[in-house]
Amino acid sequence: MEKMGRKKKIGVLTSGGDAPGMNAAIRGVTRTAIYNGLEVVGIRQGYQGLITSDFINLESSSVSDIIQRGGTILKTARCEEFRTPEGRAKAFNNLKQAQIDGVVVIGGDGSFTGARIFNEEYDLPFVGIPGTIDNDIYGTDYTIGYDTALNTVVQAVDKIRDTASAHNRMFFVEVMGAEAGFIALYSGIATGAEAIIIPETRGEARDLKAFIESGNIRKKSSNLIIVAEGDEEGGAFAIAEKVKCDFTNCDIRVSVLGHLQRGGSPTATDRVNASRLGHAAVEALLDDQKSVMVGIANDEIVLVPFRKAIKLHKDVDRNLVELAKILSL
Repeated sequence: MEKMGRKKKIGVLTSGGDAPGMNAAIRGVTRTAIYNGLEVVGIRQGYQGLITSDFINLESSSVSDIIQRGGTILKTARCEEFRTPEGRAKAFNNLKQAQIDGVVVIGGDGSFTGARIFNEEYDLPFVGIPGTIDNDIYGTDYTIGYDTALNTVVQAVDKIRDTASAHNRMFFVEVMGAEAGFIALYSGIATGAEAIIIPETRGEARDLKAFIESGNIRKKSSNLIIVAEGDEEGGAFAIAEKVKCDFTNCDIRVSVLGHLQRGGSPTATDRVNASRLGHAAVEALLDDQKSVMVGIANDEIVLVPFRKAIKLHKDVDRNLVELAKILSL
């Protein structure tokens, strides 16, 4: 296979859950590629687009006026067929027929798993850009969409606290994070939550009962408990029900922010970092890299093998967990 530096065309796709800043990354990939004399093909509907040849040519003008938009102009979808050898073979044939010599995948660990398996079977390089609001991918301090989602949560919780104070209520606010508590932990500290319940600290829901009994929560004019959706107790509604049974005198409400966290115009941080990662992904392909993710660690661009990004666990900062407990007194 000839060197990527002699290649003429690359593809870019977005896969998995959408995240604010994906469009900025698409823009970064497209314009960096064009700057280096490459053609760019947008692959629509994620890996499904590889199988159906849903390809569109991207020019510099194609990515104008998108950096401020949430979602992804290329759309995203799950694709069961790409999980099969037959589906990946079809994808490879379509890529070769379109004369695409490398692909940038913007997504999470599930998307990277598909790219890693493809690169084990076919000598056509895939490079990943971490795009997920959960910020839970190993090897990078930052994932596209996390900063926007975090700020969306903070703004929503600030509004909820206003009504909680007016009625002297206890609010359980559920945020996204099925397997990771980054959004819950950071938003909880940022909004002054009285308690934060995340998957990484098992048993916190039981500690919450003791905390309420001590009066540390009830003595305040308003009480906010942030719950990550992946908590072992079953989420905010399940925890709130238990509290209602134990403390019948508490006026308790539940708010699930849901997909609100995925939308909206990306923050400046998401726009800048997504642009940096888009540029870095093209540079990685030009350097003949394959089966790697470009990330940001200590504000520097890093390359992380897909196998590490997928298999290794990224933990929350335990110092921040302790800080949250101290500040909730």
